[in-house]
Amino acid sequence: MVNQPDELIPTRWSLIGRLKNWDDQQSWREFFDTYWRLIYGAALRSGLTPIEAEEVVQETVISVAKSMPKFKADPAAGSFKAWLLTLTRWRIADQVRKRPREEKARAHRSPNQTSTDTASTATEERIPDPAGNVLDLFWETEWEKNLVTAALDRIKAQVSAKHFQIFYLNVIKEVAPEKVANALNVKVDQVYVIKNRLSKLLRETIRELETKVS
Repeated sequence: MVNQPDELIPTRWSLIGRLKNWDDQQSWREFFDTYWRLIYGAALRSGLTPIEAEEVVQETVISVAKSMPKFKADPAAGSFKAWLLTLTRWRIADQVRKRPREEKARAHRSPNQTSTDTASTATEERIPDPAGNVLDLFWETEWEKNLVTAALDRIKAQVSAKHFQIFYLNVIKEVAPEKVANALNVKVDQVYVIKNRLSKLLRETIRELETKVS
């Protein structure tokens, strides 16, 4: 994986500021494309099903939209990353509460536990805690990886399929240039040229995704 300096990690305050305009569909699409994987992954890590995780993504985006008028798009006002995590946690908790009581009991019953024993314990205590340290650690480690993935998606749409495949194998999957060249029937020199050009484009794309307001 291409290592990115810490200055590329700050929140996209310029994008967040544009979200105050609910009619700015392009900015909202950009927001969704950038952050949906992060929210979805956090929901799965909290013990939700894929369907429930999709609901969390949708409801979190709706929560962001409703909260935008009051949100101050300023780094000095607090971390957007932490704010988005808080909204995600609330929506995860909502999904847990929506589960039928017996369904939650079956999902978290131990092999030696009877229905009566299960019902005697609060279901919420057996659900992974969306406010726990595990989710905090996941959010921190996945934040930058998520942005790199979003940047790669943009690059994939801008370059030829073959050039992206060469770059992805060599830089992201760390396949040796000689092996990439043999597999894709290109010269080794061409692998290096594409690597350098698209690595620069990746860095520029991440900077664009993470530009702060002045």
